[in-house]
Amino acid sequence: MEQWQRLIAAANRYFAAGRWVEAREQYLQALALAQVLFERWRDADAAVAALVVSQHNLADLQLAIGHPEGAAEHLCACHEHLLRCMAAEHLAPALRQAAMNHSRRTYASVLNFVAEHVAYPRTDRLLDAQASGDASTAARLVPAPRQYH
Repeated sequence: MEQWQRLIAAANRYFAAGRWVEAREQYLQALALAQVLFERWRDADAAVAALVVSQHNLADLQLAIGHPEGAAEHLCACHEHLLRCMAAEHLAPALRQAAMNHSRRTYASVLNFVAEHVAYPRTDRLLDAQASGDASTAARLVPAPRQYH
């Protein structure tokens, strides 16, 4: 967790300075670490929070550089990942519960994004599946999030 925190702190400093390329690199490294260690962290809530913060920071960066569709991609990927985790019976119950708890925030983030910006195909697919009450379909609409290296 400490390495992830250092990466996020460095990325946030770059972001605040308007150094977008460096910020993106650090956020991507933080996301990759959160994905790799997702099932290994002792604290399930911290594991889910690390993934959510990483994806949401990348979404904020995409907005800052004028790429709202990229932001939508990160927000949807994050929410879809949590939906898959909630349905994954092989995951520890604490991790599934943490994913459910955080999914409220990620869903609200997608809704807020669409209200403030514009809907994109991926947000439409996700929100349409959620509105129909089919969370399992929403989780399957898009393949697993990309692995960043």
